Amino acid sequence: MDIPNLSSESIDRIIEMAWEDRTPFEAITLQFGLTEQQVIALMRREMKESSFKMWRKRVSGRQTKHLKQRSFDRGRFRSQNQKGS
Repeated sequence: MDIPNLSSESIDRIIEMAWEDRTPFEAITLQFGLTEQQVIALMRREMKESSFKMWRKRVSGRQTKHLKQRSFDRGRFRSQNQKGS
């Protein structure tokens, strides 16, 4: 999987957003242009194997990580670092 060349600050922010329960993959795509599969590849590359497995177990099937599966669309906190409406 090709991952664009990113600064260390961007990589740190993507990892932070990926770990957050309420930050959907679509927000990462909007802000950094990475698909969900690219985020997974980045996490695999940047994290220890045990940490990556823990993260995958945590986010697999989590409705809040996908906008289409969320049961809410308003009234939730949005970080000032997050782009979009």
